[in-house]
Amino acid sequence: MSVKEIKAIDVHAHFGEYINPGSKIINELCSTSIEYVLSMQERANASYTIVSPMEAFEQPVKNCDPVKANDYASRTADSYDEVFQWVVVHPEFEETFRQAEKRLKTPKCAGIKIHPELHGYHIKEHGKRLIEFAAKHGAVVLTHSGQENSKPEEFLEFTDECPEMTLIVAHLGCRYDDDPFHQVYAVDRSRHGNVYLDTSSFSSITPRLIETAVKMIGADRMLYGSDASCYFSPMQRARIDSAFICDEDKKKILYGNAIRLFSKIPYVEKRYEC
Repeated sequence: MSVKEIKAIDVHAHFGEYINPGSKIINELCSTSIEYVLSMQERANASYTIVSPMEAFEQPVKNCDPVKANDYASRTADSYDEVFQWVVVHPEFEETFRQAEKRLKTPKCAGIKIHPELHGYHIKEHGKRLIEFAAKHGAVVLTHSGQENSKPEEFLEFTDECPEMTLIVAHLGCRYDDDPFHQVYAVDRSRHGNVYLDTSSFSSITPRLIETAVKMIGADRMLYGSDASCYFSPMQRARIDSAFICDEDKKKILYGNAIRLFSKIPYVEKRYEC
């Protein structure tokens, strides 16, 4: 079996209505149903997808309703065998913490999603509470990273004190300066090895970015993510399939590392024998 035939696990996707007051056309292009996301995942040869709802991250931020969006995402994940949920926690919405406590106990919730940029806070403002909350529940957290409010290395202040949780800093190459390796530095400098990165980024098409990241830190803490429907999933998958790295490293990124992190995804070892 070639690497291209192997089913991936997409750890970073979205569905729902994309709302940004600056671009009506992009809103129309990126808003999507879960069925369309899954059709893209089929073209990207992914068997499982972990999603969060677009409505939880609306701009302007004051209009978002993460509580309602979480309920919507829970119903969606429970309705599709191939869909798992990131429950969104917003530090200004206390009910999202209660939702997360309840939802993390269910079989279809993979972990917690946070977004300092679109939720309008700096990670140093709420990071301690968010990471300690995740540690209390032994949860994996996926965070947007790479911009001013979410510099990847700044999360280490909190993750280094909480080895019980795992953090995924999303969007390899997303950056606030000219250095595309801030997510790599966070993974490398993590005291307990509990920081991972995902590949979901338009920057992933940069020549040698994926390859250099693997050279710097290895592939053991890199995960495949598409950021559907913001990006076209088959393109993100092709970047890993065609990377100038060995097949074993591709397998780790596409599904192997996700198997270790997400025990709720069933029987994945048998699905990926090759």
